[in-house]
Amino acid sequence: METKKKHLSLNRVWLQVGAISIPLALIILFETLKSRQSLMTGWVFGVMAPVERFWGRIWSVFPFSAAEALTALFLIGCVVWLVRLAVLIVRDRAPLPFLRRLLALASAWLWLWAGLCWLWNAAYYVPTFAQREQLAPELYSVEELASVTRYFAQQAAALAPLVPRDAEGRFAQSPSDSFVRGPEIYQNIALEFPSLDIKSVRAKPLLCSRLQSIFGFTGVYFPFTGEANVNVDAPACLVPATIGHEMAHQRMVASELEANFVGIAACTSCDDEVFQYSGYLMGLINLCNALYSVSPDSWNKIAGETFTPELFIDWKENNDYWAALESPVEEAAGDVYDSFLKSNNQELGIRSYGACVDLLVNYYGRRG
Repeated sequence: METKKKHLSLNRVWLQVGAISIPLALIILFETLKSRQSLMTGWVFGVMAPVERFWGRIWSVFPFSAAEALTALFLIGCVVWLVRLAVLIVRDRAPLPFLRRLLALASAWLWLWAGLCWLWNAAYYVPTFAQREQLAPELYSVEELASVTRYFAQQAAALAPLVPRDAEGRFAQSPSDSFVRGPEIYQNIALEFPSLDIKSVRAKPLLCSRLQSIFGFTGVYFPFTGEANVNVDAPACLVPATIGHEMAHQRMVASELEANFVGIAACTSCDDEVFQYSGYLMGLINLCNALYSVSPDSWNKIAGETFTPELFIDWKENNDYWAALESPVEEAAGDVYDSFLKSNNQELGIRSYGACVDLLVNYYGRRG
């Protein structure tokens, strides 16, 4: 009996060693190989992308976000595990079982990080969307930036009265309708950019959308289920464009700046007026931020000459919504995500959301 117990104890030790060492080895392997672009390209487009698209189709049968459910279960499990650890060390004063359980928790987080490395972070080390589609943004003048900004303002103003609105003039398109129509918005843009031509699956609304807003995020792509998840607590006028953005990540457009551009281009080129309006509005916000920083007078003139009452209502609602949620929590979450992006070869970090202006000015300016 004693020999059997020792054998079981030895097996448990080896199991714990494997649970720690295997994900650690996978992380080290990723860090060693991530600079080899050809290898990462083969992995991302030969293995990672097909697997995640398959998972996306599997999970698409559920109307809720499986990503959100799995994340909640994992975090709740971690909290319960930590409570058990605290009880064990305080009540039983048993350091060895405490350490074993602590290592088990550490191994769970190591497996999570290893999975993130190989199922998403690898996409940061392949040729960018611009490189794959031979888009080469060139330097542009303030006048060119102002010209494209005016174009977006004019388009948004023209479409603003055509989208559903309530009695007070507020945007009234139901987010659920946008999720239903979302898979169709890439049909036209995929004709121009073949790398975007994949079978679309519906994006998912997040139940804890308010929490996303508090952290300052409008959506998240979850590689473990292949789902594009969208914050539906944010102003409804930008939900369609956010759907476009998150669905860009499903197409292995990893960079936030490029996903913003791709989502905007998909929306503005589709046949749905609601998505067109939301795309032009999203683009206008990016262009406004860039133009106002270098020429406030140019922006004020454009806004004064183009904004309609409907566009002004949506613009103000979006500004008021995010201004009311500014807090140290949002700033801290932004800093964490900024560090995450920079650790994965995204030099601009979270500022890369504004850098999509380069692509917008070159692409729409070139098209006249």
